[in-house]
Amino acid sequence: MKIRVRTLSYYWLPVVIYCGLIFVQSSHPMPETIPHWPLKDKLLHFAAYAVLGALCLRALKQGPWEHRRRWIMLWSVLFAGLYGASDEWHQSYVPSRSAELGDLVADFFGAVCGVWLYDWVSRRYPMAGRL
Repeated sequence: MKIRVRTLSYYWLPVVIYCGLIFVQSSHPMPETIPHWPLKDKLLHFAAYAVLGALCLRALKQGPWEHRRRWIMLWSVLFAGLYGASDEWHQSYVPSRSAELGDLVADFFGAVCGVWLYDWVSRRYPMAGRL
């Protein structure tokens, strides 16, 4: 039982912490002191959800379905994308923030790229996938 709890905390705790960080960050109004450049918001969404997608894939690869690569990739993208959708809904209630379809699209594309990149790296360099 100790090994299972340790494994769960090692692989799933980063997912939970990262989701919490996204939630906390999106709970604050948008600061006006950040310089503006085109598509900055979309690139930040893309990067954030690429990391979340990779973390989800890393965690799901440790379960009993680890040999069903395409399914865990799909579930990883779905989890990250649906979390992005829930975050957009959450942002619609935060002052000076709004829910945008473009952000949701960036979240899903980021999740797809993060999952694909993590899968590619972990298959090419098997030891890297175990970190």
